[in-house]
Amino acid sequence: MKILVCVKQVPDMESKFKVNAEGTWYDTSDLAWRMNEYDEYAVEQAVQLKDQLGEADLTVLCIGPDRVKETMKKALAMGCNRGVHIADEASHQMDPFAIASLIANFAKDKGFDLVFTGMQSQDRGSAQVGAMVAELLGMASLTTLVDFSYADGTVSGKRELEGGTRARVSCSTPALVTCQLGLNTPRYPTLPNIMKAKKKELLSIPASDLNPEAARLQTLSMAPPEKKGSGLVLEGEPLELADQLIKLLREKTTVLA
Repeated sequence: MKILVCVKQVPDMESKFKVNAEGTWYDTSDLAWRMNEYDEYAVEQAVQLKDQLGEADLTVLCIGPDRVKETMKKALAMGCNRGVHIADEASHQMDPFAIASLIANFAKDKGFDLVFTGMQSQDRGSAQVGAMVAELLGMASLTTLVDFSYADGTVSGKRELEGGTRARVSCSTPALVTCQLGLNTPRYPTLPNIMKAKKKELLSIPASDLNPEAARLQTLSMAPPEKKGSGLVLEGEPLELADQLIKLLREKTTVLA
């Protein structure tokens, strides 16, 4: 079986963000970088499946500038066989459709039986790329999985719905699945596996060689949330609090006008 897992490098969410000079994305200087959390679950599930099957071939793919190779090395240390880096210094300017077209154009003639992605990225959060890749490749897709199993060419699992409800789903391969938080417990790469990862194949392909589709969505501007005023704490007996609240509503709002 041939398996592809797609990952994205994102800033550590504890970083201090500021808008870049163009006003269309965050400034990437002075940020710590890591693998997108949702993608860690995708890598772990792909590695577990590879271990289950014994003979599976697992490729990790990542789009971005040269620095994303460090994130790919973690996936290789977790158990992926090889890496494919689609090199693009301006990948942050691509919309989900353009990103999906890059992945699909790479994968379309490789015969992958299963494709794993995270449910969404932590920085853009569109949750669109995985489903778009499946559509472009003509594959079935199971999204937002919190449970996964594979047997005899059939993928089964549970997908998370709103309100905590879970739906049982299944489909035949080839297929694509997107992974939700809690699907599994991502492993921590051991030192021997980190050393082995340095010797694994990591191929770089210019994004232009894969003829990505033009973006259909453009970011016009980005700004941090407006700061809100501090709250007001009322103190006193219940009747006094009610009087104070009514007075505030009359003076500062139109609720009781």
